[in-house]
Amino acid sequence: MIVKKPVKIYIILITVFILILFFYLNSNQEKKIEVVKENIEDTFYNSNIIKDVKYTSKDADGNEYTITALEGEIDFSDTDILYLTKVKAVINLTNSENVTITSNFGKYNSKNLDTIFSKNVIINYLENKITGEYLDFSLKRNSMIITKNVVYTNLENILKADVVELNIKTKDTKIFMYEDKKKINVKSKD
Repeated sequence: MIVKKPVKIYIILITVFILILFFYLNSNQEKKIEVVKENIEDTFYNSNIIKDVKYTSKDADGNEYTITALEGEIDFSDTDILYLTKVKAVINLTNSENVTITSNFGKYNSKNLDTIFSKNVIINYLENKITGEYLDFSLKRNSMIITKNVVYTNLENILKADVVELNIKTKDTKIFMYEDKKKINVKSKD
């Protein structure tokens, strides 16, 4: 019986030692896995940024659309979407003058060429200048819809409204307010 007690104590100590060793090794392995995951995420994120972006396309009518940006970031959930910074777009129309659009940010869909311009949007066309905070541009719909703090300036007038909608093909322009009670503000430059 005297021999059994030391053996029991010895077995208990070995079991405790093995458990401590197991927990120690297992906790270090989890930390190593976490570090590897962090490095992988950093690598993917860094490879997602594109510098000096430029896309050019033509429609069936021969109109050419070129968009450039200081940098772009591909959307992980939809690789057709590119988020842009310091954006400039030029629309070379076959039967008219060029339209130039600039903005701080953009969201470009490479599949259908639709582009959302945001923050400090400026559209220049002939002697017309339209500024605002948001522009929804679509070649497929042949439209530009600019909203938020819209100011339309030409040689004769300064116009303030909520929305300016322009048809790219026909050059028809709709200018309106969201609320019926509010009126478009038009001032003559003279």
